[in-house]
Amino acid sequence: MRIADMNWSMVEDWLRRDDRCVLPVGSTEQHAGLGLCVDNILAERVALEAAGPTGVPVFPPVNYGLTAYFMAFPGTITLRPETYAALLGDILDSLASHGFRRVLVVNGHGGNAAASEQVLARARGRHHLQVQWHNWWKAPATRAAFRALDPDGAHASWSENFPWTRLEGVVQPDGGKAVADMVTLDSMTPAQVRKTLGDGNMGGVYQKPDNDMTKIWSVAVQETRDLLEDGWERHAQL
Repeated sequence: MRIADMNWSMVEDWLRRDDRCVLPVGSTEQHAGLGLCVDNILAERVALEAAGPTGVPVFPPVNYGLTAYFMAFPGTITLRPETYAALLGDILDSLASHGFRRVLVVNGHGGNAAASEQVLARARGRHHLQVQWHNWWKAPATRAAFRALDPDGAHASWSENFPWTRLEGVVQPDGGKAVADMVTLDSMTPAQVRKTLGDGNMGGVYQKPDNDMTKIWSVAVQETRDLLEDGWERHAQL
């Protein structure tokens, strides 16, 4: 259930019965012809659909992340790694203070993973929280579904182009682009990244049929739900 649709007493009642919640995290950054908040939209949506049948509360997404490499594209917002780790740490502190003990972080942005270990270590050390960090698009079954459709799908290409991430009136280009060399991009300044990528698509065709995308989405939702329902014991053994 979306936290926005709950009041504090409803949360208190939930915590008498269960100690799970979901925290989506994403980024505000360029996505070529798609909107700047694609990562937030996808992380929140997969979290809500996965949690729906369980009643587990889903908190609002953390809409900003680590994306310094795209700062030459207007509208992109980045945090410093220490700021981001502190922000997530404070959120987890708050959740723990209320009695949440199992938190599924549904991440929609690859750059955020750089801070994940620091965040998880703090959570374990201070509160003994079980925190699962779930990069939804890279989870095994979901990644396999993406690759079965097309192995060439990178940032801002078809792999993030769902009916709910498109902008009204914006027509996606035909064809696609060669996948960019990430090692080379990592050594570039933001201005060089923009010059290399052009519109921001990092490789692959721009759009696939909606039927194909909704099939992949169903896999992603189920894989996320499985973690929320049954992943805690496996996670505790790590």
